[in-house]
Amino acid sequence: MSSFPTNPSQPTANNAHVPHRVRVPALVRACGQRLARWLPRTLLWQTFLLIALLLGFSLAIWSQIFRYFEEPTRARDLAQMVASVVNLTRTALLNAEPRLRTELLIDLAALEGIRIYPAEATDVLQPLPNTRPMRLLTREIRRQLGDHTRFAMRWKALDGFWVSFRLHPEDPDEYWVMLPRERLQRHYALEWLVWGSAALVAALLGAFLIVSRISAPLRSLARAARMVGSGQSPPRQEENGPAELAVVSHAFNQMAGDLARADTDRALILAGVSHDLRTPLARLRLGVEMSGAPEDEVAAMVADIEEMDRIIGQFLDFGRGDPQEPLQPVELVELVVGLLEPYRLRGIPLELDLPESLSVPARALPLRRAVANLIDNAIRYAGNEKPITVGVHQSHGEVAIEVADRGPGIPPLEVERLRRPFTRLEDARSNTKGAGLGLAIVERVMRAHSGQLDLLPREGGGLRAVLRLPVGRTR
Repeated sequence: MSSFPTNPSQPTANNAHVPHRVRVPALVRACGQRLARWLPRTLLWQTFLLIALLLGFSLAIWSQIFRYFEEPTRARDLAQMVASVVNLTRTALLNAEPRLRTELLIDLAALEGIRIYPAEATDVLQPLPNTRPMRLLTREIRRQLGDHTRFAMRWKALDGFWVSFRLHPEDPDEYWVMLPRERLQRHYALEWLVWGSAALVAALLGAFLIVSRISAPLRSLARAARMVGSGQSPPRQEENGPAELAVVSHAFNQMAGDLARADTDRALILAGVSHDLRTPLARLRLGVEMSGAPEDEVAAMVADIEEMDRIIGQFLDFGRGDPQEPLQPVELVELVVGLLEPYRLRGIPLELDLPESLSVPARALPLRRAVANLIDNAIRYAGNEKPITVGVHQSHGEVAIEVADRGPGIPPLEVERLRRPFTRLEDARSNTKGAGLGLAIVERVMRAHSGQLDLLPREGGGLRAVLRLPVGRTR
């Protein structure tokens, strides 16, 4: 009775190569990933490459089909030519006078390239290659000259197409006749290559035109979709061309119109509601201040009312959408100093890192609102114990406005989420108030300036909020 290992972890003859088999799929995946890096990314070039491969594959198949059916006909023609040369050579030798045979052989070699030698048992021969064209040719030649016919591609040290023959069928003596290889080669291979390449290029050009008709509307739709995603109004897409693309363009135009109307309605509702709420808030604050309640309770209620008013202001800012006024030269240092003065009067500790003067094309009011939102966030989350650093500097064709605090900061994985409206990081920044619109408003302002908002960790703890504005933009 045969025994088996009781420990399944012990290798056996059946599972000894399992690790190697496990490595094979990983190797295939790695090769596939490496190949994917070299493949085109766009639909245009992916489709064009696929069509090019299909056309090349089809051309190769048709070439092989043509060659397969053309080879027997060519073999018969070449066999007829070889048989004619052998028969004419035999007839000339038989009918020529013995003293003139030497001159005849010399003339055949000089004028026609045909050489004739007697066959010997010690001849060193190299056989013909075993290919289908050669098999067809030799079979057809034997059919016309006899089964005793032999062939070689080299006789002694001479290369050529060698064919044996006899002067008489019963004659045991054999001779070798050599034909130049050029007579058996195809002289129109280059022409076939040129015409085939021309057909392939024409087909690829047609494929490129076909694919470009599909990719151009898709690229236009992609640009329009990016504009919608950035809050802009895209141009109306053309609803012509193929039916499928026309349907997609029509649906996109309808969606863009619905989104524009919804955005307009939302802005009107937010503006109306926010405006209607501020009037009773003002009366409520006045009533609280005149109520005669203890001073600490009045201060707490006034702080809550101010927070509500600030949130309403954020709703108003967010409901206004992207600013539409043109860019104008703005003195950043003057803007930042004027913005920080009320905070300084409130006793907020500030550290400034400002140049003497720096101007950039911008929209003053939205930019002022964005910087104020960053400072308010820094005060709300970092507190008043440690100073907030505000700096302005220029480098690499852009101007940066930086607000740095010593608060809890933002985890890198949460940065993108916090750019969206109505989102907050409750775990890291607890006991805070707000609607979660501050960073969304800043992001929208920077997008309208073709700039960007960077939220970076600060060395030693805290957050660096950097507004980057391109220099020289006039849009």
